[in-house]
Amino acid sequence: MCFLAAALTLLALSAAALAEEVDFKDCGTIPGDLQDVKVTPCPTQPCRLQKGHCYSVNVTFSSSSDSKGSRAVVHGIVMGVPVAFAIPEPDGCKSGVKCPIERGNTYNYVAKLPVQYSYPSIQLVVKWELRDDNDQSLFCWELPVQIVK
Repeated sequence: MCFLAAALTLLALSAAALAEEVDFKDCGTIPGDLQDVKVTPCPTQPCRLQKGHCYSVNVTFSSSSDSKGSRAVVHGIVMGVPVAFAIPEPDGCKSGVKCPIERGNTYNYVAKLPVQYSYPSIQLVVKWELRDDNDQSLFCWELPVQIVK
């Protein structure tokens, strides 16, 4: 049993070490609340997202408000036009955020970003928001990406 626990701990630490912190643009988070954004794998920027693959998104943030729940809203911005982008689990409370969310606490949001074969090969900006019960932004970030075959 101890071996299994040690192996799982090592696996989790290895995954965390492989996560690449990316240079993102904050798009409306209260200053100091958005601490870091990691996308795995994304060894260079813009992130090259390969069709048929799934990417991990890990965001550390501090909440400036209380909220019973949270909801992720993701858009691809193509030539200045936001296009809704579906993610497997939009409920932030099912994505690593312990709810209810309390002002001043730090949270770790974890999500998957699947890239469908049907997506066009294009450069765009991903805009990712986590909104509270009042539809206010808990965090908002943008990251340039390129979808490739």
